[in-house]
Amino acid sequence: MAEDLVLSVQHVTSGYQEGGLFGKKTYREVLHDVSFDIHHREILGLVGESGTGKSTLARTILGMLQPDSGQVIHYTKRPQMIFQDPYSSLNPAYPVSWILEEPLRIYGKYDAPERKRRVREMLERVELPAECLEAKPAELSGGQRQRVSIAAALIRRPRFLIADEPVSALDVTIQAQILELLKNLRDELELSYLFISHDLNVVYQLCDRVLVMKDGRVVETGTVDEIFDHPKADYTKQLLVAAE
Repeated sequence: MAEDLVLSVQHVTSGYQEGGLFGKKTYREVLHDVSFDIHHREILGLVGESGTGKSTLARTILGMLQPDSGQVIHYTKRPQMIFQDPYSSLNPAYPVSWILEEPLRIYGKYDAPERKRRVREMLERVELPAECLEAKPAELSGGQRQRVSIAAALIRRPRFLIADEPVSALDVTIQAQILELLKNLRDELELSYLFISHDLNVVYQLCDRVLVMKDGRVVETGTVDEIFDHPKADYTKQLLVAAE
């Protein structure tokens, strides 16, 4: 039912131009007839090897690339992004308080006291102490930076997030903490995620369903238990063997 959906990707084919400056540009098709839905409060894992089209799909969903055919239907506001490397996605020149308040300032709906209240509230939600507000990204640990990145993605209260390898740069202990935070935020704020990862063990811990992509095509989709216990596609079986 449409009222239960946050996103519907329908028969999307997409790609981009390669080459340039002095050479002739050539078109490379990356996604081939990709279809799937994401439901309210669902975490959908997107897995596949590097170069299989995961990032192109994310960019197409975000509207950075227009599909050549098919359509992307958003049932909520456009999603926000949590990046793999929070250091490159956070402005190094400003403290956390500015980084979190700036999207609200641009939005223009709230006065200064309300913006600051929302920033403090969001910092608490991602389990960071108040003193982090005055710190710049370089003064934080990798796990703290990723929590700030999550807070920045959530500050305008979207209902749907795309998380692109958000824990791959973190050590195992911090990974587990961030995954637990993402689960808790999903429940507290009724969020949905598209969780992109090459790490099937992480996907197993977090996701409800899994979408397996190879060479820009969806080769298999199912619940986590279906994909991990009874994979149908040979490619999925290969990924699972490699993850053992």
